[in-house]
Amino acid sequence: MSIIEKDCYCKSKDSKNSIQFTKLEPALCDELKTIVEALNVQGKGILAADESPASLEERFRFLNLENTEITRRDYREMLFSSNESLLGQYISGILLHHETLYQKTKDGVEFIDLLCQKNIIPGIKVDKGLVPLFGTEGENLTQGLDDLKERCIQYKNDGCHFTKWRCVFTISDNLPSRLSIESNCHVLARYATICQSARLVPIVEPEILTVGDHSIEKCQQILEEILSTLFFIFQKYHVYLEGIILKPAMVLPGNKSEICNAEMVAKCTVTALLRTVPSAVSTIFFLSGGQKDSEAYSNLNAINLFNAKKPWTLSFCFGRALQNEAMKVWSGECRNISMAQSAFLEKAKLASLASLGKYSEN
Repeated sequence: MSIIEKDCYCKSKDSKNSIQFTKLEPALCDELKTIVEALNVQGKGILAADESPASLEERFRFLNLENTEITRRDYREMLFSSNESLLGQYISGILLHHETLYQKTKDGVEFIDLLCQKNIIPGIKVDKGLVPLFGTEGENLTQGLDDLKERCIQYKNDGCHFTKWRCVFTISDNLPSRLSIESNCHVLARYATICQSARLVPIVEPEILTVGDHSIEKCQQILEEILSTLFFIFQKYHVYLEGIILKPAMVLPGNKSEICNAEMVAKCTVTALLRTVPSAVSTIFFLSGGQKDSEAYSNLNAINLFNAKKPWTLSFCFGRALQNEAMKVWSGECRNISMAQSAFLEKAKLASLASLGKYSEN
């Protein structure tokens, strides 16, 4: 039985874990690599279902739904209880919010056990959102490091195997500043080392927002600067590269700039990655932020078809691009669950095809 199977089906009760800011022991490296390999399956990606209650507020309000813990539970249960064989065919892992991790289905089954029964690997969002970065022009730093050690140990004991931490960058004439880039990269490095020492694979998410009028070439330049800095700092912190997953935004122009086709997005994105991301990083799962569903699939498809020697698996860690249609169909009504699940699985299928370079809009 693999490490994943053992820990997934039987939650670890070991409370003697400790965090060390040194190079990891070989056995720990092997465990992290095994988790990455279990998530990195051809044709599969990750469902990002880690929205906070606050981030669901506007989406539920649009559907005239009250944003309560019960409503959020019912919505997640609709997604997680989708057809077992199809869900497992397209999704290797699901990112959870803290609240969701400790919720149960209407029948009293813990969500984390439900996922494990479907051979889906549970993960957890561990950052605590953005705070202003003093000395910058409105830029932010991600918080949550203070008690991260204890939380990671608890999450591992409770059955999680990977984590996510998001840092955000904005492009303008003067942004992002070097202070913002370096500060956020140091935070991502500290996050990664803490998670790895707690036997959790860190998903590292340096997101460049699409807000603005910047060109796609400018976005490529900024992504290269961020990733170059990130992996330079990772080396200083002894981050085990084989035991991380990178989750960047695709290289896109600002939403007030020109529209670029999928081939241009693919060229700029893959070129930036080839110039900055070591081949030791085996897995890159893109986020879909700022794109329409069809754009996210088309761009991911083009990235996988782009003619270059790409040493990584290039797949998806989508949230809204997988959930938008299903949430609208569901609308909080029990009678709509089956149709909503079908809509969700159809979107997951399209993302899966895009990760294989087999997606078609027709």
